[in-house]
Amino acid sequence: MNDNNRVTPHGSELVNLVVDDERALLLKEIALNLPDITLNERQMCDLEMLATGGFSPLKSYMIRSDYESILDRMRLQDDTLWPIPICMDIDELRARNLEAGQSVALRDPEGYLLAVMHIEDLWPVEREKEAQQVYGTLDQAHPGIDYLYKTAGDYYIGGQLEVLSPPLHSDFKQLRMTPAEIRSNFKKFGWKRMVAFMTRNPIHRPQYEMTLNAMRETNANLLLLPIAGMTKPGDFDHYTRVRCYRRVVEHYPPDTIMLNLLPLATRMSGPREALLHAIVAKNYGCTHFITGRDHAGPGLDCNGKPYYKSDDACKLTEQYSDEIGLTIVPFSEMVYLPFEDEFRCADQVPEGTQFLTLSGSDIRDRIRTGRKIPEWGTFPEVVEELLKAYPPPRKQGFTVFLTGLSGAGKSTVAKVLYARFLEIGDRPVTLLDGDIVRHNLSSELTFSKEHRDINVQRIGFVASEITKNRGIAVCAPIAPYTATRDEIRKTIEAYGGFIEVHVSTPIEVCEKRDRKGMYAKARAGLIKGYTGVDDPYETPQNPEVTIDTSDITPVEAAHQIILVLQKKGFI
Repeated sequence: MNDNNRVTPHGSELVNLVVDDERALLLKEIALNLPDITLNERQMCDLEMLATGGFSPLKSYMIRSDYESILDRMRLQDDTLWPIPICMDIDELRARNLEAGQSVALRDPEGYLLAVMHIEDLWPVEREKEAQQVYGTLDQAHPGIDYLYKTAGDYYIGGQLEVLSPPLHSDFKQLRMTPAEIRSNFKKFGWKRMVAFMTRNPIHRPQYEMTLNAMRETNANLLLLPIAGMTKPGDFDHYTRVRCYRRVVEHYPPDTIMLNLLPLATRMSGPREALLHAIVAKNYGCTHFITGRDHAGPGLDCNGKPYYKSDDACKLTEQYSDEIGLTIVPFSEMVYLPFEDEFRCADQVPEGTQFLTLSGSDIRDRIRTGRKIPEWGTFPEVVEELLKAYPPPRKQGFTVFLTGLSGAGKSTVAKVLYARFLEIGDRPVTLLDGDIVRHNLSSELTFSKEHRDINVQRIGFVASEITKNRGIAVCAPIAPYTATRDEIRKTIEAYGGFIEVHVSTPIEVCEKRDRKGMYAKARAGLIKGYTGVDDPYETPQNPEVTIDTSDITPVEAAHQIILVLQKKGFI
C-alpha cells in the first residue's frame, strides 16, 4: 500500500457535519421550540470530534445497535472497526420526556446553540457491561469507571447531528486546525509521510528523544497532537501544557514538525483507547502512529497494580494496523545512560549498564513539591513554564479544612490559625467559618441535608478560588460527608495545598459545650437531621491532622497544624 492511499480517512470519507449558512439559520429558528441539552466537557469534546471528522466515519452519536456491537466485538454494525462507544448520555428525568423521532437542541454551558440532534434511539446505559468490555475492570478508582458510574447519565440517546458550529475556543486559535486543514497543510508542505504522537502530558527529554527516533526510523515528519480536551484528574492544565509544547517545538529540526491541539476527551481505557487514537491519527492524515508503553493507561488500580500490561496497547494497535491502513511505531520506555550521556529504549540497554529514569508523573510530583529536576530529565524552558503555573509549595496557595461535629472546637482553632497566618503576612488570608458563610453566601439555604451539603460545596468553591490565586483559606464547616470532602480536596489540589484537619472531639464533650442547646433539642426530637444525633458524621479516613480539643488548647491545636504545613513546605 503506498503512502498516498494510507492517508485515506477511516471508512474512506472525511466527515464534516457542519451545515451551510442557510440551513444554520433555519435550525436556529427550529431550535427555539426544541428541548435543550446543555453539554458537559466530555460531550463538547465528542461533538467537536464528530463535527470536524476526527471521529470519521461516525456521523452521529451512536444508536443502540452500534453501541452493543462495539462492546461485544469492537465494530460498528456495518463491520467497521471502532473500539469505544461515542454516546450522548442524559439523566433519567430528561429521558422520560424524550423519545425517538424528536429533535433536541445541543447547547454549550453559556446557552450557545451548537447543534440539533434528531433522536433515533434511546436506551438505558449498561454500566457493568460497558465497564468490563471497554475498560476491563469494575474498579471505580479507574477514572473512566468513576465517570461512567458517578457522572454519566442513566440513558443514552443516539441520532443524526446537524452542527451549526463546533464548540468555540478563545485560546490558542492558531493551534486548533481541523483534520481537513491539517491535511491541506501536509499537501501544501509536500509532506507524504507523517508520524503522529499524542500525549496529555508535557514533553520532556525522554519523549522528545522518542519522537526524534520515530521520525528517523520512518523518515517522516512529526504531527504533535497533544490532547487539549478532557484529561485525567490531576494533570497539568492545558494552558501550561501548550506553553510547554511551544517551547519544546523549538528544539526539533526546522520545518519538520507541526503542532496542533486535539479536542479529545480521554477515557483512559488503555488498549482500546490506543486503537481509537490510531484511527484519529489516520483521520488527521498521518501514515504512522507512535504507540508507547502503557499508552492511555490510567496508572495503578486500588491494589497498586497496573490496569493494563505495558505492551497491551502496542499489541492491539499492531493487530489492526493493516485494517486501519496505518503503520504502528512501537516504543518502549526511554531511559538515560549517564556515562554515555544519551537516551536509549529500555529494551536496547545492555544488561548491567547503569541507567536513570524519570517519568512524567515523577516530574509532575517534583514540580508540585518544589524538588529539583535533573537537567537530563527535561528542558529548562519546560521547567520555567511549569513553575510559572505550579510554584513550589512555599509560594502556592493552600486551604486548611477543619471538619468535625458542632462544638468540636473548629471555629476557635480556625480563628487562632487565621491570626497566625496574618502574623506571618506572606499571603492574603480568608476565614470561611460556618456562621460567616451562612450569613454572606448561603443565607437562603435551610438546614436540610441537601442544603447543608450545598453550603459546604460553596465553601469549597470559594476556597479553591482563594487557593488558585495563591492565598490561604481557613475553613471550619461541619462537612459531615466523605464524598463532598473528597470532591473539595480534588478541586483544591489542582491549584495548591489541601490540609484536612479532623477535629475529633468526642460528642459527649461537644454536647457539654453546646450553649445554644441544639443537641438537647435534637435528642428531644425538636430538630431533625442534626449531625451526630439523627444524621451521621462520616469520619475522615486519612486526614493530614487529627486533633481532639478536649485535652489540648486551641493554641496547641493550631501549633500542630502549623507544624504539618511547615513539613509540607507551605510555610
